[in-house]
Amino acid sequence: MLETSQNSNGLTAIMADDRSSESSGQKQQHSPKRVQSSSAGAGESVLKKIRNFRVEFGPGRKDILNFTNQVAVMIRAGISLQETIESIAGQQTNEKFKVILNDIKEKIESGHSFSQALAEYPDVFSHLYVNMVAAAEMSGSLSSMLQKLAGYLDSEAETRSQIKGAMIYPAIIAFMAITVTIFMICFILPKFTTIFDGKEHLLPVSTKALLAMSAFMRGYWYVLVPLIVSFFGGFLYFIRTETGSLWWDKTKLVLPLIKKVCRSLYITRSLHTMGVLIGAGVPILNTISITAQISGNALYKRMWLGVYDDVREGKKIASSLSQYDLMPGQVVQMIRSGEDSGSMAEVLSDISKYYDRMLKTVIKTTVSMIEPIMIVLMGVLVGFIAMSILLPIFKMSSAVTG
Repeated sequence: MLETSQNSNGLTAIMADDRSSESSGQKQQHSPKRVQSSSAGAGESVLKKIRNFRVEFGPGRKDILNFTNQVAVMIRAGISLQETIESIAGQQTNEKFKVILNDIKEKIESGHSFSQALAEYPDVFSHLYVNMVAAAEMSGSLSSMLQKLAGYLDSEAETRSQIKGAMIYPAIIAFMAITVTIFMICFILPKFTTIFDGKEHLLPVSTKALLAMSAFMRGYWYVLVPLIVSFFGGFLYFIRTETGSLWWDKTKLVLPLIKKVCRSLYITRSLHTMGVLIGAGVPILNTISITAQISGNALYKRMWLGVYDDVREGKKIASSLSQYDLMPGQVVQMIRSGEDSGSMAEVLSDISKYYDRMLKTVIKTTVSMIEPIMIVLMGVLVGFIAMSILLPIFKMSSAVTG
């Protein structure tokens, strides 16, 4: 009996071992599949992240303009401000702007005014925007004020687009001129070096200079490229410093071709902004301070800050502006008449419209002057290189025939 029990125990033990070995075998058989499935899932998640990856910036000027127009229309239709912002946020494709709008809605629901909520995001909503909304809240005309603000933003965007569009063609011509010159010096001119070997005494100075330049550019391009990139990077960094910004703003006002465009732009922007703010009921000191911030030029900003100090001391705007040569005399005279008659907003609006038309005319005139100048410069440059290559060949052929 004991042996039988031992045998039965032994058989039981053997059977248990067989089951454990079978289960371990099944685990070993299934484990590669699990590894494959887990690795496949990880791969799919990585691919999904790659597909969904995108670099998204904050709201641009177009987003702010669309938001302003939508708020103005929906409030005029009788929809509450919270529902308006919630609805606009739900339609946003820019996730950062969506988060900002939802936060603004929450601040309004917690008791903040619309202008106070907007002021929490100074990088998105400018001082001009916030002050106009605050003035509209005090007067109870938020919808009409937002419509005026949208018109202002649209006008500024149109002016900026005109200036950028005017510079596209000259920039393309300049790029083509530089590209063609580099191509001819680095790839065309070296093919003639074998022809000129041993005949250096027949080469003119221009050809010798171009050959030396070609050899230097081909031999030390790895030094030239970083130097050029560093130069432009250093220049961009310099004009962003206080000293560099002041120098660059002064330069823009004295360069022959662009000084009229820049002056007209700064005058139009400043007076348009002042007219809109004064018409919105923004206090005069706040108006001048905001105008200084958006003027776009360090010299004009310094002028408006000086006007701010004078007005705070009790002087009139026109008498303060007459101390500076950045504002034309007829403009100062019209501002003086607006102050005396109490129709400052209307006068500033008329002046800004006049200078806006003048700016468009100046842009067209400047572009029409730049285009032929760039074409002539490109032709002279390419012709100089071509003649520097061909003249020595003509001299050598005449020497051989002679």
